[in-house]
Order: sequence, then structure tokens, then C-alpha cells
Amino acid sequence: MRKKVSNDGITVNAIGGSYVVLLGWTIDEPKRAGLRGFAIRRTDFQEEEVYWMKGSKTFATVEPYPAPGEQFSSLSHPFQSFQWADYSAKPDRDYEYEIVALYGQPANLQRDGSVKVRVHTEAVAAQDHSVFFNRGSPATQEYARRFQNKLPSKAGPGAYEWLSRGLLESILAFIARAQGGDWSLKGAFYEFQWPAVLNEIAAAKDRGVEVSIIFDDIESETGPWEKNEKAISDAGLTQVCKQRQHGKLMHNKFLVLSKDNAPQALLFGSTNLTENGIFGHANCVHIIEGAEPASTYLQYFEDLFDDPEITRDSGYEAANETLTPAPVQLGPQSDTPVFSPRPDLDALDWYADLAGKAQKGLFMTFAFGMHQSFADVFSKHDDILRMALMEKEWNGRNKEAQIEKIRRLQALPNVVIAVGNRIPLSGFDQWLGEMDRGSARVNVHWVHTKFMLVDPMSDDPIIVTGSANFSKASTDTNDENMVVIRGNQRVVDIYLGEFFRLHSHYAFRQAVNIYLQKHPGASPEDFERRFLIEDRDWTADYFTPGDRNARFARRVYFSES
Repeated sequence: MRKKVSNDGITVNAIGGSYVVLLGWTIDEPKRAGLRGFAIRRTDFQEEEVYWMKGSKTFATVEPYPAPGEQFSSLSHPFQSFQWADYSAKPDRDYEYEIVALYGQPANLQRDGSVKVRVHTEAVAAQDHSVFFNRGSPATQEYARRFQNKLPSKAGPGAYEWLSRGLLESILAFIARAQGGDWSLKGAFYEFQWPAVLNEIAAAKDRGVEVSIIFDDIESETGPWEKNEKAISDAGLTQVCKQRQHGKLMHNKFLVLSKDNAPQALLFGSTNLTENGIFGHANCVHIIEGAEPASTYLQYFEDLFDDPEITRDSGYEAANETLTPAPVQLGPQSDTPVFSPRPDLDALDWYADLAGKAQKGLFMTFAFGMHQSFADVFSKHDDILRMALMEKEWNGRNKEAQIEKIRRLQALPNVVIAVGNRIPLSGFDQWLGEMDRGSARVNVHWVHTKFMLVDPMSDDPIIVTGSANFSKASTDTNDENMVVIRGNQRVVDIYLGEFFRLHSHYAFRQAVNIYLQKHPGASPEDFERRFLIEDRDWTADYFTPGDRNARFARRVYFSES
């Protein structure tokens, strides 16, 4: 849902996802002088609530000693930004946001101009696409406030439900749709372990549903094969689970629902069926209704079921390329699957080509480093806003060189890259200490999603999403699946809101971490961004083309000015 409104010299552009409302605005040049910031008032029509949104930064001359975790009304301590997002919104609901410009002395702020925009958030479930993101941020002040930073296994069911945010429930509901012998569930999973999911599949089997699951059983030091075998045995699913042993990495996560041998829907995404996959690092579950691309996935499942070798002679790679050619001309409203492994890197090159053709904005997540093809795109010197969210800056060899590559990209005036992190505390600070994981043992802490948004705010956006990292191995070696979605504004609005939620969350934590690295012995309490700017024009960077923090590029892009 998108809406743009102007009033009193302020123009706001609103994008409503399901759990996120993203606001970008700008202000006319004459109104910049003396501007202290913006207050935001939200009206929730369903709850009949009207209140000023809060933030953690204060004017030091007004509130020099904020308590740990304390929040302050934006009417007294305004937002000094031209982007803001409501992460407490609920799906399929009407809201109104009023953005108010504030002037005067910090202790006696005066209103001078405002604009209102009404937004209806998207439902998470729909007749074509349903998209579910977990919270994806155990390293968060809200989790620390709610659950005292206990692991969810210690904090109890409420913590699991809060972290899942409907993701686990969407998987269980999808499985529950299969109600008898005329239904089937067929899929493939890298990590197939979470008891609630396996028990739901076992219940479907007991209802007479035809169940067939391929799981990664490739023996290695780091693979999930032993845990998969145990979980499958414990759930009584051994007879309906097929071992994948001849591949390199069976990294798929998908499930096809059929009735009377006719595919009805596809569930796919980045979520491994483990505690950390569902409740820890950022993941999504995406459901597409209808015969396609579910039918194409079912054919891929049948090829994978034979446990083929990853060799040229096996014909498996060639079959994947024939079944899902790439590059391919995308239809105006289309869902195009791409399967791996493949004989070459044409699919990866295609993704990079799509990224390089962005006209105004590119947004990507990278779980393990950034392939050079995408680094080349991000390094272009132009006025296109490019943002990335990363688990870490490197993968494999040459760690320092890879980190330096990301640092060079971060220095560009139209590039913003955030890397997962947390705020570690041991003393009295403004912030509450945060966890670094949602379960005891993890391989990925923060970001596990794999998606790309090309010109998401346009009338013809493109999404690439699924199980595959944007890497060589995910293209020519691993068993993977992706879907390229063109022209679905509703779906891209959901993805963009979630991207911005996670990006903002981790960008701040990365900045704190870099500060602490540069200032040994310092505390996060010393981090200068904890206070609002009082002694200079805070808007300068937002109106200076080429500013080093990409604030100008972000203001122009999100306000569509």
C-alpha cells in the first residue's frame, strides 16, 4: 500500500507492509532554518488509540541522563531524520500518521507545519502470495525488556511466539491444509529438525496424507545429517523421509501441497526447520498459491528424489537448467523459479544484471559475504540508492581483503551497508544488554534471508527470493531454489518494510561496534549518537548531494522527491 501527501511544505511518502509502515519525507528549503526535528503522532483506528511515537535519543540539555532502555516522546525529543518506520504496526489495519515540524529551544519546542497520511497495512495472507518474516532480532532492546535476555528455551512459550511472529504458525497451517488421502505434501529441507513441524507432518501422515520429504543426509563435519536423522526417527517419519547423500549441500527448504495429484500451493523461503532458523536469525516463509510455480517445483522434487550425483555425466545440472532456464524474459506479472545446481553461472550473472539495471533503488541481503558480481554493481558511481544487509562481510579465505572491499563500498555516498551485531554491555549504560543468539549453538547469528529488491518503489518491481545465497556455490554446486517475482507491488512492499526494519536495527548496532573498536575502553554509553544535535544544522547532510552517509540519497529516494 503506497500513498504520497503534501501539506505545509512537508511531503511524506508512505509504504505499508504487513508489520511495518515505512515513511519517507522531505521539507521545503525555506522551512529548514531552525528545524529541530519531527514529531510523529499515530492514530490506530481499530484500537481507538492516539499517541506520539517514541525514540531513545534526547536533547542533552533537557535529559542528560536517560535511564537504561527508556523511551521518550517525539513531541519533546523529536526524530532528526527524514525516514522513520513503525515496527509495531499490525497487519490489515488502518493507521494515520501525522508528521509535525518542531522549532525553537529544545526545552520549549514549537510546532510549525504538519502533514497527515492514512495507511492500510497489508494482510500477511492473500489469495496469491503470503509472506511471513520472523522477528529476526534476538539482539534487541525489546527482547531484553520483555524477557530479561533469557534464551527462549528458558524464557518460555511467550518468547518463542514473539520471536516467531507468525512464521512457525504459517508452516503449521500450511501442513494442516492437507486433510486426507487425496492430499499430498512433498518437499526438501536442509535442516529438518524442529519438533513442532515434524509432529505436524506426522499428524498429516496419520490422516492418510501422502508425505514425502527429502532431507540432507550428506556426511560432513558441519552438516545437519546426524541431527536430521535423530529428529526424523523421534517423530516416527523414517518411512516417509528420503536421504539426500550424493550431493554437495542439499540446501533447499520447500514444500508442495497437492490434492488429487494437482499442485495447489508452494511453501519456500530461507527458513531451516531448527530453533535458530525459526526463532533466531532473520528468515522468511513465502507461500505462492496455485498450480505454478508449485508444479515446476514438484518436477524438481522428482529429479532430486533420485539422489543424483553433482556431475556433468549425471545430467542433473542440465535438467535443472532446462526446467528453469536463466536468464529468461520475465512476464509483466510473473513468478519464475530457478533451481540449482546448474552447469554454469548464467543464473547468478542474470541476478547481477537485474541488480545493475535498477533505475532508482537496489536492496539486497547477503548471509555470507558479497560475490564480486554484486560488489561491482554496488561500486557504481551514480545517484542510485543501494542498500545491503549482511550477516558478515566475508566468507572463506582472504577475510581482511573482503572486509576492506565492504568498507570501500560503505564509503560511497549512495551506498548503505549494515552488518549484523548486538550491543554488549557490562555496566550502567543507556541501553540494555542484548543476546547474540536465539539458541545455544548457532552457525548464523543475525541474517539468513536471501532476497533482492530491484526498484521496489516503482510500478514494476522485481524480487528474487528463496534458499540460495547470491554466490557461486549456491548456483553451480548446491541444491537450491529461488523465485523471481515481477510486478507484485503488495509483496514487494512487505519485503521492503522488513528489509528496512532489519537494516535499521543492525546499522545502529554496527555503528556502536565500530565506535567501540576505535575507542578501546569506551562504553556504548559514550557513543555520540545517543543524543540529538543541538549546536548545528542536523539537516545539512540530507540536503547535500554526495554526503558520506548517503543521507541525501535516502531522503530523495524514500520521499520520492
